[in-house]
Amino acid sequence: MSDIKLGKVLDFEGAPFRVISTDHLQMGRGSAVLRTKLKNLITGSVREHTFKGGDKIEEADLTRTKANFLYIEGSQYQFMDNESYEQFALEAEAIGEISNFVKEGEDVEVMSFNGRPVTISLPPKVTLTVVEAPPGVKGDTAGNATKRVRLGTGYELPVPLFIKQDEQIIVNTETGEYVERANKSSN
Repeated sequence: MSDIKLGKVLDFEGAPFRVISTDHLQMGRGSAVLRTKLKNLITGSVREHTFKGGDKIEEADLTRTKANFLYIEGSQYQFMDNESYEQFALEAEAIGEISNFVKEGEDVEVMSFNGRPVTISLPPKVTLTVVEAPPGVKGDTAGNATKRVRLGTGYELPVPLFIKQDEQIIVNTETGEYVERANKSSN
């Protein structure tokens, strides 16, 4: 039960399910339980399941390959396998929240279950370009003053006041938070 964490992909009832929420509960004098929400990576359906202390669950046996993200068409993300050059599409639902951090032309890791691509994963940190940033307002900056900016992927997040339009920043793909400015020499 302690191995069931957010983002893990489990083989549950013969299908790959991503853990999208967990709630650890201690039941009085009884044993602890873990209430989870699981998303089926093939159908996109979400279900709740409660695991007890002695329950055994395996991580899904996923094949990992590299692919290049080409473009978005409607609600589908189009990819090309880096080895076979075959193109395939994944629904936005299958990709989930990390779709906010995928750039056209970037390589991603594709996870396949029984030979069928079901989702992608990204590194914990990615570099993205700020396309819209209001000017920083000086004044009450006693705390950590922030402003909201829009990235090239359309994602919006709070950043420090000194971040400007067209700058590159590093974003944590797990939390969606600003990490730091990207190093100028890496452009």
